[in-house]
Amino acid sequence: MDDMDRFLKEDLGVEGDITSDALFTDETAIAVIIAKEDCIVAGLEEAKIIFSKIGANAEIIAKDGDFVRKKDIVCKVTGPAKAILKGERLALNFIGRMSGIATETKDLVDKCKKINPKVTVAATRKTTPGFRKYEKKAVLLGGGETHRFGLYDAVMIKDNHIKIAGSIEDAIKKVKQKVHDKTIEVEVENERDAILAANLNVDVIMLDNFTPENAKMAAKKIKEINPNILIEISGGVKPENITKYASFADRISLGSLTHSVKSKDFSLEIT
Repeated sequence: MDDMDRFLKEDLGVEGDITSDALFTDETAIAVIIAKEDCIVAGLEEAKIIFSKIGANAEIIAKDGDFVRKKDIVCKVTGPAKAILKGERLALNFIGRMSGIATETKDLVDKCKKINPKVTVAATRKTTPGFRKYEKKAVLLGGGETHRFGLYDAVMIKDNHIKIAGSIEDAIKKVKQKVHDKTIEVEVENERDAILAANLNVDVIMLDNFTPENAKMAAKKIKEINPNILIEISGGVKPENITKYASFADRISLGSLTHSVKSKDFSLEIT
């Protein structure tokens, strides 16, 4: 059972769509999915899979990652009426959620790249359980970066690791003894720790909850020690202040891209 099977089972249970089953037999229908606001559309490929699972055919008209305007038709669905209605809400949930993330990402990427064409905007692991793959994909479709997908694909030494290990130096040295083929990133909360991490030659230093002024000063000192260290800004970053970090950051990460973005509005209408 794959993701879509599980999501459909959540909606259909054992008895299925009892409303549509009571009303219809073998009627066929044509439907369109319409954008109800301007946005970057995402989730159309997933919607196509959902409809195919239940016996309907979805023709994608817009492409994931495209900018669409209010009232644009993004997808046409044909097949048994009962199948279309079974998949309607799940497909719209995917498109709405992923489009919200892609749109917000694109907006922030565009703002930052006007200031620094090399800076990237990244998601975090603050995602919906079970839906991370799709939320991270939406960030990519909006022009952002996924960052770590899980705890397994990069080292990130955070404040609680440092507290248990005893010091930032001990934490970095222990990791370097055991991990040799992964990126090593350290989260720091002050300039002193940033300089210590830079002198220990980690790959990425995350400046967490720094003001723009303090972050700029710390980034300058890090680059003087090792210009190859990537500077990531995180914590306290919002759409209103993100551009204040863009000129000197290599990467800016925001949990809000995936945990608090408002979904975009789409509707499915039988034609």
